[in-house]
This record gives sequence, structure tokens and C-alpha cells, in this order.
Amino acid sequence: MAFSLNLKRVLISDSVDSCCKTILEANGIAVDLKTKLTKEELLAEIPNYDGLIVRSATKVTAEVIKAGKNLKIIGRAGTGVDNIDIPAASLQGIIVMNTPGGNTISAAEQTCVLISTLARHTAQADASMKAGKWDRKKYMGSELLGKTLAIVGLGRIGREVAYRMQSYGVTTIGYDPIVPAEESAKYNIEWMELDQLWPKADYITVHTPLIPQTRGLLGDKTFPLCKKGVYVVNCARGGIIDEASLLRNLESGQCGGAGLDVFETEPPTGVSTQLAQHPKVIACPHLGASTVEAQTRVAKEIAEQFVDAVQGKSLFGVINATFLADALKPQAQPWLSLGERLGKVAACLSQGKVTKAMVTTYGADMKPAGRYITAAVSAGIMGSDANLVNSSVMAKEKGCQVSSTHVDTVGLRYPAAVSITFDSDGKVTTLTGTVVGLDVPVLVKFDSLVFSGAVPLSGNLSFVKGSPGKVLADLVPKFGENGTINYVHVAGGDSESIVVVSTSSKISVGYPCITL
Repeated sequence: MAFSLNLKRVLISDSVDSCCKTILEANGIAVDLKTKLTKEELLAEIPNYDGLIVRSATKVTAEVIKAGKNLKIIGRAGTGVDNIDIPAASLQGIIVMNTPGGNTISAAEQTCVLISTLARHTAQADASMKAGKWDRKKYMGSELLGKTLAIVGLGRIGREVAYRMQSYGVTTIGYDPIVPAEESAKYNIEWMELDQLWPKADYITVHTPLIPQTRGLLGDKTFPLCKKGVYVVNCARGGIIDEASLLRNLESGQCGGAGLDVFETEPPTGVSTQLAQHPKVIACPHLGASTVEAQTRVAKEIAEQFVDAVQGKSLFGVINATFLADALKPQAQPWLSLGERLGKVAACLSQGKVTKAMVTTYGADMKPAGRYITAAVSAGIMGSDANLVNSSVMAKEKGCQVSSTHVDTVGLRYPAAVSITFDSDGKVTTLTGTVVGLDVPVLVKFDSLVFSGAVPLSGNLSFVKGSPGKVLADLVPKFGENGTINYVHVAGGDSESIVVVSTSSKISVGYPCITL
């Protein structure tokens, strides 16, 4: 099952650089730019579009996604996607992508500016001068040379911050659960656990997404572990630093100052407002990506990513189905087709009652393919409304547990294979297939029974259990009366066998029959 996008019309609902529209239209995609739509206007417009491009203003809620019956892809011209309901999009089979590198330099530079400003109290001194004062002693600062900066989140932005701050003579330490110590060392960042990191830092900057594990990362439990007078910076997402706790620690002096580009509520209200107005806080209205260069870059990148997706070249930036990038590769296509067809056969044999399925990939080269093949199997089991994006979510919602595993050795005369072991009303069946010849998906094994010749998974196939003699004696007249028999494949012997009959048209003679 090749994954392709047929985008005829795209809506851009937020202000993005004009190059976005130009690139899409140059590649044959119609574009409408309609900004500042009300919720009601967006709900009325969205059914007319195959694609949607937003920044942060448009809230792509579950209601909007449900209304977008033709939507295939949603693109965020930027990094954060918290204004898009990703689970709802996934359930509808809609791709969500962002531009992960577009804001990197601008966000890193903004972070470094805030660190430098905190060190020298530059913003407060400027405000004092504009008030007609000359307070040299009041705004005594400190050098960055010899200080330690803790970076929580060692992705693109975190690494760029480290590179720039090291030029000041700052020691950089950091933590990221998915970046190993040997990788961070390449960027002169000493990796350490959070409980080791807090007490060493003179400055702390966070560069993580806002997820349950990072909400309130800096708060009442962690501020006491830090040096007294520690400075904190947040150019990532409001909520990573507990704002109420930050306010208390600023007042007590445990925190010496904060540089905040983001807030829990934007524009600020409540505690966010108190922080924005606090004398120890440098506050900015979410300017991390607000540079001419960044906005041009993200507009260009999201347009190019849409075009690449339509042309089947790449799915860079996908958020909700990262394996799709591998699924687009030409060598993946026959295996996707095999997975989907095995899933369809399983659904046919079980009469749509698969409750559990285990997908196994065989062969050393097949290990990376497990995720997209499993998605293809799930799509086959779920039926026509499923695709690679939503099949796993749909299976889970419908009570079908699909899992996967890998085995390096094949155990058959083929270099690679895929099997699906599925449970239906307590009855367990295993189908094993591979790809042969000119990328033809075939069935080679049914439970422990090996077919003498591979069964092409195409056309109209009927599956019958029983001894070959009896099955053929019963079926040949029936099939012969109703249509042409193309071929018959048998696995097993007289005591136990499975017979697969291919016919020119789909006919029903009381046995499981499927058209592939």
C-alpha cells in the first residue's frame, strides 16, 4: 500500500511569508490565504481543503479536524504543535508535520541574549536610564566567563545555545533522556542526571517540549536543589518552569532572575502577569522565532515539505507517524503491500473478529521495517477507513491489540519474511508471507503448513481446510460452475491441509473468500 498525498487545495490560515504560497502554487497546488478566521468561519471553510498550514494563532481542535473531511495533512510553520490536536488528527489519518529546524538559530540566539541580559541587568539599567536615573552601583553585573550553564534538552536548539555560550568561556552541562553522554560530548556538553545538574548550574535554560514529564520541571522540588541566586531562562514552552514556584523563589532570592520568552498563558494573565512585571524578570512576548530570517525559513520549509510529500520524495518533519519517512522508500512498497494483504486475509478468515495480532519480521535487514509493516497489517485488519497514520489508533479503539517483534533468522528458503499471528474468538492462526520476483507479495505458509508454491496475494482467493482430495472433489465443480479457476495451491498433506483457490471473479460457496 503506497502512501501518497493528492493535494489539490491548501488553506493557509495564519500569516506566513509569501514564499510559502508561491512555492505551493509553482508545484500545481491551489492555495487560499485566509487569516484571522473565527472558529465558526474555520469550521465552514475547512471541508474545502486537502491541506492546512498554520502558525500558532489558529487552534486546530478536534472539532476542526472532524469538520475537515478532506484533510490529509496539517503543517505547522514552526516547531511547536501544541495548537494542533495530534491524537484527533491521527485518528482521522491526517499527517501532522512541523519545521523542526526552521526556528533553531533564532531561538538559540534569543536564549543567549536573555542569558547575557540577566548577567549584566541590561534591560533594568535601560529602563532606569529612560526614567532619568544614573544607577551604576545598583546594576552591578557578573561576567559569564567561568560560569556553568545547564541545558535541559540537547536537541538542535540546546546544542546551538551551547556552541554560542562556550565562546564566552561558559562551561556547558546538560541532560536529555534520549541523547547519550557520548553524543553530548561531541558538542562539549557534559551529560549528567538532573539531580547532579541542578546544584552545579549558575544558569539553567530549558529546551524541551511541554509534555507531562516536563511540566513544572523547575518548581518547588527542584529550586531548593539549585545554587542560591541561580538564573533561569525559558524560550521553549510556558509551563516547563512552574510559574507560581518561580515567583516565590524570585521573592526569596533562591532564584536571582529569570529570562522568559514564553508563559503559561499568552498574553500573560494572573501569575504570568506578575512574572512579566517582576523587576528580576526579563520578559518578551514569545519572540524566539520572531526574526525575518526564521519566518522566511519556516514558510519555505513547510511549503517544500508539502511538495516533497505530494511527490513521494520525503515526509521530513512528520510528528504523528515518524516511520512514514521510511515507508516512502521504493524498497518499502512491496512490503507495505504484503503487510496490508496479510491483514486483509486475517480479517477475512476471522470474519472481522481479530482481537489480538502479533506481527513478526524475519531477516536481519527487516528490523527497521517493523514499524511501517505493522501499521500496514493494522490497516489491512481495520479495512477501508484505515491508512498508515491512523491504523494503530483505530485498532486500539476497536479493541484489537497489535504488537510486533523481530527475528534475525528466517527459517524458510527466502531471505526475508513477515508473519501475522492473530487471535479470533480464542482461535490462533499464523499467516507467513514474503516478496518474490518483481515485488510480488505472496503467502508461503499457513500455520505450520508450507505451500509447495508461493501463493500470489492478488485477485479472488478462497481458503478451504481439509484433505486435498476431498476439498478439490467438492470445490472444483462448484467453482467450475460459477467462474474460471486460475490456480489451486495446497499446503500440507492428506491428514491436514489448507487449499487456496484463485478464481476469475469473486464467488461464494460457503468458504472464506477475499478480493485482493
